[in-house]
Amino acid sequence: MSQATLLDGIVVLDATQVMAGPYCAMLLADMGARVIKVEPPAGDSTRSMAGARGNDSPAFNAVNRGKQGIVLDLTHEKGRAVFTRLARLSDILIENFRPGVMAKFGLDYESLRAENPRLIYASISGHGQTGPWASKGGFDLIAQGLSGLMSVTGPPAGEPVKVGVPITDLGAALFAATGILGALHHRSKTGLGQHVDTSLVDAGLALSVWEVAVYDATGEVPGPLGTAHRLSAPYQAFRCADGHITIGAANDRNFQKVARVLGHHEWITDARFTANTGRIRHRDELARLIEAETTRQPVAHWIGEFEKAGVPCGPILNYRDALETPQATAREMTVRVDHPTLGPLRTLGTPIKMSAAPLNPRRRGPMLGEHTDDILADAGYSQDEIEQLRYAGVVG
Repeated sequence: MSQATLLDGIVVLDATQVMAGPYCAMLLADMGARVIKVEPPAGDSTRSMAGARGNDSPAFNAVNRGKQGIVLDLTHEKGRAVFTRLARLSDILIENFRPGVMAKFGLDYESLRAENPRLIYASISGHGQTGPWASKGGFDLIAQGLSGLMSVTGPPAGEPVKVGVPITDLGAALFAATGILGALHHRSKTGLGQHVDTSLVDAGLALSVWEVAVYDATGEVPGPLGTAHRLSAPYQAFRCADGHITIGAANDRNFQKVARVLGHHEWITDARFTANTGRIRHRDELARLIEAETTRQPVAHWIGEFEKAGVPCGPILNYRDALETPQATAREMTVRVDHPTLGPLRTLGTPIKMSAAPLNPRRRGPMLGEHTDDILADAGYSQDEIEQLRYAGVVG
């Protein structure tokens, strides 16, 4: 007997490209939903990223695993008719076109709700579906700048720095998935779907929890602090003899342990450092004192000493090493899938561990148009009708 899944029987129509939308839909696929990836004739643009061609794109497979694929030309009237039929049979639709594009196609929420009142329609865009900037395009870099993230990232008094991962893309994907799951629960009580609307800039602002709290409380505009924490000290990276170590002494008890490990018991009663407020005020001075000691020994030495004392700490790993730690391996944070053209392909596992209905990240992304005929047949099209659509250039 196959194991139950969280979203067994749920059908998702994924009309998205690049990252935020595909990642959101992939999360639902991991949860067991049947996700139908709709691509234009040229394919999702990630299929050609970094010199890849067509089905040989690691970038595409990274955010589209577990989906079925159909090629559908939405610029063609018959293509839009096919899409409408698929939406009529779906529980969830996810799109990340610029606001107004789906309305121009007659595929916006209001139009499709008339066909399927139970449809949960999720829109992910640069700026959202409302507001004076709704029609502007948006990418992660732009959203990081507009949301304030770049103003607090990097070293103090340095140039603006982008967060190393596309945090607003991924944040918007996670917020959209959260909204979709909430809408599913609401539909179970009311029988009706609804429109879920989020954006990259919204995500960047929503993730700026500490920074906005500090600004509202003090009126001071937050700036970059390097690796330091805005509300705790010492809580940052420190130089050692052969690299860096991170130390998270986020309370008085852990700070006292740090002082003892470093052989400076006098810090515990020093008026500058006895309370967290003072340690924040004297953050730079405290960091210099700590580094005067940590630079005397290598990273491994200090990790051993701090862990023995119960102080949260760790090395700074590159991705080669981070993917291979015993903990990442035990948590199955990388898995292998077989791909027809790429061969054995390593992909990230799921961070969501469920006891009764585990997620499944072990399915590859679809080849371009791989499941077109099966998807159309399931939607009620005869083989003759499918061939006519193919001959007209509507599907591929």
